[in-house]
Amino acid sequence: MNILIYFAIFIFKIIEDALATLRLIVVSNGKKKLGAILQFVVTLIWIVLTGTVLMGLQKDIFKAIAFALGALVGSYLGSVLEEKIALGTNVFMVEVDISKSIHLIKLLENEKFNVSKIESGNDGKIILMITGARKQTNKVVSIIKKIDESATILSEKVKIVPSF
Repeated sequence: MNILIYFAIFIFKIIEDALATLRLIVVSNGKKKLGAILQFVVTLIWIVLTGTVLMGLQKDIFKAIAFALGALVGSYLGSVLEEKIALGTNVFMVEVDISKSIHLIKLLENEKFNVSKIESGNDGKIILMITGARKQTNKVVSIIKKIDESATILSEKVKIVPSF
């Protein structure tokens, strides 16, 4: 019987932590209502779960261990989910050879990426600023590296400012 309680604690803690991570993702991407609903579910799971763990904890330390192990796995799973979902927009700052930039810009624009050029100086390089969905990060990097293997690529998640 106790093994089922430990297993339930472990599983529900994984679910709680994964949903909490998902909530952070959706809120940071402007989805406040969905974030609020997820917070309700996370809080409900937390209250029931914590109550279950605390009841008789002094006599059964394995509840705490199952809880902590669930937190460990849930935290990792939440990180994996965040990478898979990849909501939002990235901006890529790319330093490439000027001689390769025209072809690269055409390829990126054909794939519907927004590209801006920033003059870089006299070293034969140019900086491109590329915006695209985070889900397409691998695609952007692949296109760039196909044209210029020595390109320097910086990437950062950004928030697009809505027009009023």
